Amino acid sequence: MAKSKSVWLCQTCAFEAPALENPCRSCGSWNSLVETVRDRPSARVRAAGGRTAAAPVQPQPLRAASADRAPRLPLGVPELDRVLGGGAVPGSIILLGGEPGIGKSTLLLQAAAGIALAGGRILYASGEESAAQIADRAERLGLMATVAADTVEILAESEVGAIAEAAHRDRPTLLIVDSIQTATLAELEGPAGSVGQVRGSAEVLASVARATGAAVILVGHVTKEGSIAGPKTLEHLVDAVIMLDGDRHGTLRTLRAAKNRFGSTDELGLLEMGEKGLAGIDDPGRAFIDDRDERAPGAVVAPLLEGSRPMLVEVQALVAGTAFGTPRRTGRGLDTARLSLLCAVLARRAGIALSDRDIYANLVGGIVLDEPALDLPLALALASSQSDRPISRTLVAVGEVGLLGELRPVSGLARRLREAARHGFTTAIVPAPRRGAASEPMPEGMKVIAVRTLREAITEALGE
Repeated sequence: MAKSKSVWLCQTCAFEAPALENPCRSCGSWNSLVETVRDRPSARVRAAGGRTAAAPVQPQPLRAASADRAPRLPLGVPELDRVLGGGAVPGSIILLGGEPGIGKSTLLLQAAAGIALAGGRILYASGEESAAQIADRAERLGLMATVAADTVEILAESEVGAIAEAAHRDRPTLLIVDSIQTATLAELEGPAGSVGQVRGSAEVLASVARATGAAVILVGHVTKEGSIAGPKTLEHLVDAVIMLDGDRHGTLRTLRAAKNRFGSTDELGLLEMGEKGLAGIDDPGRAFIDDRDERAPGAVVAPLLEGSRPMLVEVQALVAGTAFGTPRRTGRGLDTARLSLLCAVLARRAGIALSDRDIYANLVGGIVLDEPALDLPLALALASSQSDRPISRTLVAVGEVGLLGELRPVSGLARRLREAARHGFTTAIVPAPRRGAASEPMPEGMKVIAVRTLREAITEALGE
């Protein structure tokens, strides 16, 4: 048997040092190095089904490899399937991240029920909750009266070796490990959640996915900095990283793919937390618009495009006199640095001075977006609030603003405006197309105003 080797692992950046040192020479963190025994080959031998030596492998043509592809595995949660690109790929490993209490376990239990309804088998390994606690959640979600009550098998275990053995024995369609921060390998030293344990456990579970053909979903918690707890190498080991975000005190939840080897990372999933768990939003095109009748200064609707989904989002801004020496720039749901940049462009290129004003901006509904097409509606909302002149409720605006005050075209303009026209908007302020660019057919009944500069856009929206 190969001898184990002791190294010192930084719990912040996963740097390996031959001896204890303070601070870490890689990231500068103090007291972050923990002595860890490198994993022995026996852990991976058991995970791979008992193979003691690497068997010779033969390359195969690309066409033959294409014929071996397994069909997607729909998880029964349409918004999750959308973000994954149509469902999970058998033999892949997915990392689902999110803050504690955001609904990760609820979402995965609903996905397990969806697999059960399709005739699959599920192994749910939990190191955080007992089997009775998971059953209580299933009761609240109304799953105990479905086939999932007999098909979803609960394993209250955190030792990865035991989980791997159960997976090789039962051959589940879907393996859920909740969470990777509680998983441990008996062959490794260090507490659960340490760099060595998290990385070693993920490697063994990835081997289980390849050996059994099961789709494996790992639950990962998010730190206060907003990143998934554990080493950064954990995200390189998995095939997809899905982030579940939202306000724990609200009902809206968003799903985004930070990494996806089998699909696009541009798709956005929209969910709403209810009594029966997470459900897709019926009409995402109008979910983020304030349904008030009167016009108010500082509000404009933006037709945005998240992946293949067009939707309308209301941008609100408030410009007020500052009570302190340094004005505040506060944004919720959008990039605060971009907000400061637009204030400077408005002052220099459009003659709207905001340097001595407090500025607050947010997106209705609590959604978080960073699309450049938000620039023009945000700038118009700021100009509207500063001048105290409202923008028509039937007008939408979209476009990217440059430092010279010019407007740049955005992709998918026709799809954005068709969604706006479907909800009753009749006027759109958009950037003028580039010279020589082919024009897209615009929706009937929509008045499209193409402008080249921010100053022209403000004149069209607010008048002289």
